[in-house]
Amino acid sequence: MGRVFRDVTEGELRVLNVLWDEGSATIRQLTGAIYPEGTAGQYATVQKLLERLERKGYVSRDRRSRAHCFQATIGRDELIGWGLQELADGICGGSVVSLFSELVEPSRLTPDQRAALRKLVAELDRQATRKGRR
Repeated sequence: MGRVFRDVTEGELRVLNVLWDEGSATIRQLTGAIYPEGTAGQYATVQKLLERLERKGYVSRDRRSRAHCFQATIGRDELIGWGLQELADGICGGSVVSLFSELVEPSRLTPDQRAALRKLVAELDRQATRKGRR
């Protein structure tokens, strides 16, 4: 069974974005990336955000060295998928199609983006056919 989605705050998302980009980081490195001025209060804020993310199961901590190193245990795409499904459930009655159609309104997409979406739908159709779910 998969993990349960737990909301991610804007601050937690900033931490996750650095971890996704860097792979792993200490609290000091994260503080420097998020808050270049790096005050003691900002260090404490990052520490608290990491504790919350760790409780949610979205980051892990390597305690082997004096400066603990953190890394994301959830991928960016996985979090996006959970968030979009939660949004679809909440405002679209669970219809991913309704949400998707609003996101990809043709006037907002470039020809390359439309082509990429057609390719994605074709691939989903091929996968469904292979699994007998057509």
